[in-house]
Amino acid sequence: MKKALVLIAAILVALIGYVLEPQDATPLQPSQLADVAAVMTDATTTPALPQNIYPVVKVVDGDTLDVLKEGKTIRLRLIGLDTPETVDPRKPVQCFGQAASDKAREMLAGKIVRLEYDASQGMLDKYGRTLAYVFMKDGANFNEYMIAEGYGHEYTYNLPYKYQREFKAAEKSAREQKKGLWADDACAGKTSKTTTAL
Repeated sequence: MKKALVLIAAILVALIGYVLEPQDATPLQPSQLADVAAVMTDATTTPALPQNIYPVVKVVDGDTLDVLKEGKTIRLRLIGLDTPETVDPRKPVQCFGQAASDKAREMLAGKIVRLEYDASQGMLDKYGRTLAYVFMKDGANFNEYMIAEGYGHEYTYNLPYKYQREFKAAEKSAREQKKGLWADDACAGKTSKTTTAL
């Protein structure tokens, strides 16, 4: 009997809330959300970052970085991007690898980024790295930026991915404009797509 009364009370509360809720309410704008969050946040607590927003704690190379998520360092492998190797112990530093790593550090080290995952690629690669697209503060897709500026290749691993068309177009444009590793004087003219990516 007590459970039935609790259930009825819960249903009544939900119905009253629905009836009293304005049906033409407009969603809060980002600046309004920030104001609400500021009011609701107690001065003694540290507010959590919004979902999928994380600080970059280390840039490993042009297509791999570490973010801090819930107090743990998570290693990311960027979807659709392959930059020349700089840290693979089995290989020498590849042409334009250091430039790609330096650009990634310049743009991401110590910054806050938004991650987007892609169900078509799964959550982890074979090395246990989280697979993601990285978006910068201005909303730009970092993975695509690196390809468009000639710091790396478009890279498809097994299955097509969400931004594949855009990344392929970015590489085509970088090649045509001879940007970065596609420049005539880069890599002694021996630039080609890598066949395997880490």
